[in-house]
Amino acid sequence: MIKPKIPRYYFSKIKDQQLRKIVTIKQNFSKNKFNEWFNQQASISEEDSNFLTELLTKEIDFIRLYKEEDLKVKFIAPILNRVDFRDINKEVRDFYEEKITYQTDTFILTGATDFLVSKGLEYAEKPYFFIQEFKKSKEHHYPEAQLLAELIAGLELNNFRVIKGAYIVGAIWNFVILEKLAINTYHYFISINFDSSKIADLIEIYNHLQVIKHAILDSIAPV
Repeated sequence: MIKPKIPRYYFSKIKDQQLRKIVTIKQNFSKNKFNEWFNQQASISEEDSNFLTELLTKEIDFIRLYKEEDLKVKFIAPILNRVDFRDINKEVRDFYEEKITYQTDTFILTGATDFLVSKGLEYAEKPYFFIQEFKKSKEHHYPEAQLLAELIAGLELNNFRVIKGAYIVGAIWNFVILEKLAINTYHYFISINFDSSKIADLIEIYNHLQVIKHAILDSIAPV
């Protein structure tokens, strides 16, 4: 007897309704979940502040106009490079367009991720943090569902209970926390909007990225 083909869902195409058909997932609207993360202050130097100010001054009129790749290269990547998630001694770095796959008996989640931070220097061995989208607008796209699918895959591949990420729509960043409640059952939290076209919000974004970087590195012993 031929076994039925397991449906395959790609991160870049999955929609809210599709995700909710294969797992039980609901949003928890409590914003207190972010207190521990957002109340931490990373060490942001005057040089960091000057860098962010100069970058924003240069790109502010274009952030909402850029296509996906333009936004990534011109504005997002310089910020992520400045955060610098790479640590050779702990064998951690950031990856772009890295493929990951999570398979169960009933579905497959797979595809190339926009950005992730992972254990491994040659390829992603243990994903810790994801950023999804870099798109100009939400029209015809589902950045929230796409990020959640990636977070589910990363959480399950690592046997984590909690995993974090962010999605970007034009100038707006939202941070996300996903928690596993039971088998194929999750809830998630979405932060307030952070508008990267405003310097105060951009500095907060940078701080939150630094905090997650240090949390990841502190959890890993040197090789």
